[in-house]
Amino acid sequence: MAKKAEATVEDKLRALYDLQLIDSRVDEIRNVRGELPLEVEDLEDDVLGLKTRLDKLKTDVETVNFEIGAKKNLIEEAKTLIKKYAEQQKNVRNSREFNSISKELEFQELEIQLAEKNIKEFKAQIEQKKVVISETKERLSQRDAHLKHKKSELNAILAETEKEEKALLEESEKYQGKIEDRLVKAYARIRTNVKNGLAVVPIERGASGGSFFTIPPQVQVEIASRKKIITDEHSGRILVDPVLAEEEAVKMGKLFAKL
Repeated sequence: MAKKAEATVEDKLRALYDLQLIDSRVDEIRNVRGELPLEVEDLEDDVLGLKTRLDKLKTDVETVNFEIGAKKNLIEEAKTLIKKYAEQQKNVRNSREFNSISKELEFQELEIQLAEKNIKEFKAQIEQKKVVISETKERLSQRDAHLKHKKSELNAILAETEKEEKALLEESEKYQGKIEDRLVKAYARIRTNVKNGLAVVPIERGASGGSFFTIPPQVQVEIASRKKIITDEHSGRILVDPVLAEEEAVKMGKLFAKL
């Protein structure tokens, strides 16, 4: 059985640049989405928080209304007792009984006064809470409308790009499989450490792509020979010659058009 031919340095450079083009396309798609997913998540948290606050405020109002009801019942009970004691006072036999009933009447009058004061305070609390409820409802309505708008925006972008992104990620895995692990790891490390995730760049006007540092002519010749993998001494990026870059860009452009 014939032994499979080992990949040449040029093959590796082409595969690395292809991988870079694929991953850069994924980056572009994600940049279009930008901060939208995080914005949607934050808005969802805001809406949930406002709904929870609204529920608590409504529960607070119900609790205060229950307290008002209890105080009204207490007033009615006190009035009944006052009526009862007033009748008893008419039939007292001595001053001690009269004074005792008078104290009870006084106590019930104070109970009514205190309950009426509590009711007044409770009603003021309800009015305050109603203002907060109204403001919270208005804010919730605004945040909910904003959330729906942002969700619609995100869903439209996802509908346009999700399928392509998934296909690109599959291609990225496929191309990584064509490259030895050592180079894939180096590529991933460089990509993490450099601006715009560009780990493999062509020479442009005698300098590393996206850089102003000129590459010596001798090094440019070595890069064009495609005999070894050369990195930029300033940025650490892997360098490819412009001809190879153009050829692979055309090839990958055709691939992207099919996705």
